Amino acid sequence: MRVERNTEAGRALGLVAAALISILSLILIFAGWSATLFSVFAQAVPSAKATNYYELKPGADRDGIDKYYMGRQIAHVMGHQAADWLERPTREQEEHTEEMIGLLNLKPGEDVADIGAGTGYISWRMAKKVAPGKVYAVEIQQEMLDLLGANMKERGITNIVQTLGTITDPKLPTNAIDLIIMVDVYHEFDHPYEMTEAMVRSLKVGGRLVFVEFRKEDPHVPIKEVHKMSEAQVKKEMSIFPLAHAQTFTNLPWQHVIVFTKNPSLRTNMRTGADLGPGPTVRPAGSPTPARVKIGNTSANSIPANPQPK
Repeated sequence: MRVERNTEAGRALGLVAAALISILSLILIFAGWSATLFSVFAQAVPSAKATNYYELKPGADRDGIDKYYMGRQIAHVMGHQAADWLERPTREQEEHTEEMIGLLNLKPGEDVADIGAGTGYISWRMAKKVAPGKVYAVEIQQEMLDLLGANMKERGITNIVQTLGTITDPKLPTNAIDLIIMVDVYHEFDHPYEMTEAMVRSLKVGGRLVFVEFRKEDPHVPIKEVHKMSEAQVKKEMSIFPLAHAQTFTNLPWQHVIVFTKNPSLRTNMRTGADLGPGPTVRPAGSPTPARVKIGNTSANSIPANPQPK
């Protein structure tokens, strides 16, 4: 009888132990799932600080999306289907690209990044200036990188690093880049806060963040309004980051070149932009006012033969 009771007690203890082990296992499994889910959720959802600057509402301009950032409607992204526009024969005449790159004062050995590199129109020109340094050509469309790669191979350019980024991260190395440039690109970012945060993180201390944007201050620039940016708006959007405005060049025909430097000691603050007056509108002497031609849903200059996607 005593043996049977001991056996039953042993079985009961074994069952209790097995139940405790099962419960503990479930707790550990749940904890692991919770950690994974939290990690995924944290990556998928923007920070509270970022969301404070966004507003979702119907877009006033049909060429923009239903999302605003610090009061500015975000423009639609130009797809790879319009890549030919980036290589249009009249681009140098319209934008003075060589002059713009000269303003950057690039030096051999510098590592730079071209965000929204497209077909590499800007990338290969910078690559010649910074060699043996590298140009990180960043795109979120693999089709664009394929076109860029073919163009670089044809030109014999070997110091280009093709980089497939995301809509929130250009995937650049940290504290490693001397200059980041965006040519007619920033206004299309649908996550400008996250992208700027990532770009600043990638810059070396003293590194430069450069915006080349069509001047919104100039009504004669024949580009869709939502694809233009004023100097005041760019300064407003950068004022919340550890960036110091260095200078603005306004001598290009249609664009201004707005340059910031990374300065971690700066205290960032939110400003309204009301105190940031636009730079002067400068048109090269003797240059005619470009005619505007409406072609479907585009506003095109009379010089190009094909409608502009912007």
